[in-house]
Order: sequence, then C-alpha cells, then structure tokens
Amino acid sequence: MARDQRSVTPQTEDFAAWYNDVVFRAELVDRGPVRGSMVIRPYGYRIWELLQADLDGRIKATGHQNAYFPLLIPQSYMQREAEHVEGFAPELFTVTHAGGKELEEPLIVRPTSETVIGEMMAKWISSHRDLPLLLNQWANVLRWEMRPRMFLRTSEFLWQEGHTAHATAADATAETMLALGFYQDMAGQTAALATVPGEKTPGERFAGAERTFTVEGMMRDGRALQLGTSHFMGTNFAAAFGITYTSESGTAELCHTTSWGMSTRMIGGLIMTHGDDKGLVLPPAVAPYQVVIVPIGRGEQVEPTVSAAIECAATLQRAGIRTHVDDRPQASPGFKFNDWEMRGVPIRLELGPRELADGTALMSRRLSYRQPEAVKEAIPLDAAPDLLRAELAAFQAMLARRAADFRDGHIAVVSSWPQFAAAVAVGWALALHCGQQACEDEIKTETTATPRCIPLAGEPDQGACVRCGKASAYGTRVIFARAY
Repeated sequence: MARDQRSVTPQTEDFAAWYNDVVFRAELVDRGPVRGSMVIRPYGYRIWELLQADLDGRIKATGHQNAYFPLLIPQSYMQREAEHVEGFAPELFTVTHAGGKELEEPLIVRPTSETVIGEMMAKWISSHRDLPLLLNQWANVLRWEMRPRMFLRTSEFLWQEGHTAHATAADATAETMLALGFYQDMAGQTAALATVPGEKTPGERFAGAERTFTVEGMMRDGRALQLGTSHFMGTNFAAAFGITYTSESGTAELCHTTSWGMSTRMIGGLIMTHGDDKGLVLPPAVAPYQVVIVPIGRGEQVEPTVSAAIECAATLQRAGIRTHVDDRPQASPGFKFNDWEMRGVPIRLELGPRELADGTALMSRRLSYRQPEAVKEAIPLDAAPDLLRAELAAFQAMLARRAADFRDGHIAVVSSWPQFAAAVAVGWALALHCGQQACEDEIKTETTATPRCIPLAGEPDQGACVRCGKASAYGTRVIFARAY
C-alpha cells in the first residue's frame, strides 16, 4: 500500500531513509544549490537558536567573551602548523581569484579558526596579566564533504568554537575539561541525550592537538555521534604563531591553548535519539513550540473556538510556555494532528465547542510516560499553565530516561572478537585495546567500527587487546562503535 504523503520510512526498514524523510517532511532543512550544502528552514533554525542560547549562556557565565574572526584565512597561516594543515588538507575550500584577478596568495575559507585566532592572540597577549584569554565565536565553517547528510555532514555548517590561552598546562587542561562539561551538561539536561564523555585515542585526535576529549551520543540505530569536542593544544599553536607572554619573573614563555566546538550536528543527534516512525520527537527545552492548540469547529463555531485558543495561548506564553495556535482554515483537524506529530511538538491541545462549554481542553502528548497510556485527557483551562509546566518537565525527564535506557541496553562488555563484531553490529562494544593505529585500522576495515572514546568514568581494567591479543594500553576499556 502506498504511504501517505507525510508518512516516513519505518526505522527498522531503513534508518537512513527514515532520517531523510523526517528532516525534509518536518521542514527542518532543504538542499542548497551547491552539492553538500543545506538551507536551514525556520523551524529547524529555531531549534538551533534554542540550543545556541543555552550553550551561549553557559559559556558567558564562566567568563568567556564572544568575538568574530574573518572567514578568509591566508594560506600561509594554515601552513604554519604542519600537523594541522595535513589533517585538513583534503577538506579545504581555496579562493584563488578576486576582483577579476588571480590573488598573490590563495585564501582558505575557514575549516576552523585556530590559525587566524592564533595570529590575533599573538598580537593581544604580552604579559601574564593578559591571561587567561577566553574567546568564543559563533560562525559558519566550510569543509568539503564527499557523502553529505543533512545536519550530520554538510560542506557548510554552523557552530561555536571556543579558543583560549593560558599561562600553564594545568590551567589549559582545566579549561579543556570545563568546556567538555558545557557539552555534556547541555546534551543531557537540555537535549535529553544519552552520552558518554571520554578521551579520544591518539589516532582519533584533532589535528595539532595533544589531547582531544569528546561527548559521544548513542543514536537509535546503535551508532555513535560525536556531539562536541574539546582539545588541549599544548604549546603547538603558540610555537607556530608566537603566542608568548612575559612571566612575573620577566622571562618569555609560550602560552598553552585550547579549542572546543559544537555544531548543528547536535540537531541530527536530537532527531536520531528521540524520533520515531511518526517523525520528530522534541524535548520541550528545544522545541520551537512546546504546546500547539488546534481550535475545532465548523461554521459559526469557528470564531469562538479560535478566539478562545488565542486567549489560551496568550495565557500560556505569559507563563513562559512557547505556544502556537494552528488556525489554518484550509487544513482539517486530522491533518493538523499528523502535521504536529511529524514536527515533534511535545503537547497538543484541542479546543472545540464542547470543551469551551466545559472550560477544558483535550490534551495529547507526543509520547506518553504514563501507564496505561491515555490517548487524550481533558484538562481545566484555568489550571492549564501550572499543569502544562509540570507535563513538559515530566516529558523532558521521560525522554532523558528513555535515551539512557536505550544506551545502557546497547552497550556490551566484550572479551572476544566474535562478541566484539556482534556488539558493534547493533550498538557499542566496551573492549580492551592495544592502542596501536594499525590495529584500529584493521578493526575499522573488518567492522567499520572506530574507537569512539576512552570513557572518563571507565572502570580500571587491563588484559589482551580484543583484536590482536597484545597488552591493552589505557588501563580501562575503550568504546568502539560504528559512527556518523
């Protein structure tokens, strides 16, 4: 039987097709005119604004300041830190002509801003009194993408990138972990995602970093998604760009720097963690509309129900609840119900003549957290603000528990190669690993799984590598998974 125009491919049938169906039919994005680019539509951009506002508040509360740096970077800047440019070389966009003439020096469209910010730090820092320098930038970056997927991998995406300079390695390391905490807290508290924070293995480090830390989230197909990373750069960029300070004793010292970032792929994580075969499921904290009111009536009933819906929405908005009235005359109530299910709105209210007479509205949750499930419940309009605030808080908590339960049920502690292969086919494997790049490459070739992180909260453990049998390198197990 042909699917309805707004239906989606079932997750169990084809998860990738389900994802594509959802992002387009929920009107989050559209394809841009250049291969690999995306247009973020208003509903999708509002989700980004809510995530952005949450993270921006956390960043500013800890003394960081927002700034903006150029999109175009001289090619010579990128070449100063050899490991950095080697890591990004295949992804770079290069401008060779401007004003109808060939440029004397090609310009790189920023893939990240360590180099241009490093140049500025060297100008702005002279004394220990100038430290720490705590900067953050909200911007777009461009990296050529061979296999684009909306939000997850596009040639242009939006992000925040923090860049800081410190007098000591200890201070810079503390900053690296502080930033990791931003992402861990935002992912769990705001996006209701189930994550594991940890350190990347040497083969998975950011180009030019001494240590890279990550927050990894589990998606509903068992794959991992890197949600945010924080890098301790040591003095690598300070040496390349001359970022020095005069210490209290009068000697010239190299600064220790950090960088850390979160991008619009967080929206992809939201979709793949919470969504179902009806479409999006949005945590209230990041839902553009937390409540949608659908007035119902015909003929003479329309005007009073719409007026009542608008009045109810105003009351809820004054109580801090993002509310929308769907009064589209050309759409039936059934179409509206399906439409807002697709868009993941946490709570829907129906308001018809019968409800008006009773002083109630019919409430439907996008997902139920009560057993037995109540399809619709009548709620008193005069108590709606307090009642709905409680419902939204319960819905947010339910999604976080649901995601954590799914993650915990799809992580397997493995001790043999057959167990490992079976685990990464459906979820994550916790395995002992030798830490050798050749072994990681062999594992990836055999299973497409990569080491996602060495968990910060991992229990002490050691023994033979699950693949090659050599001694394990990290004193704890490593998470391996297929990843986006």
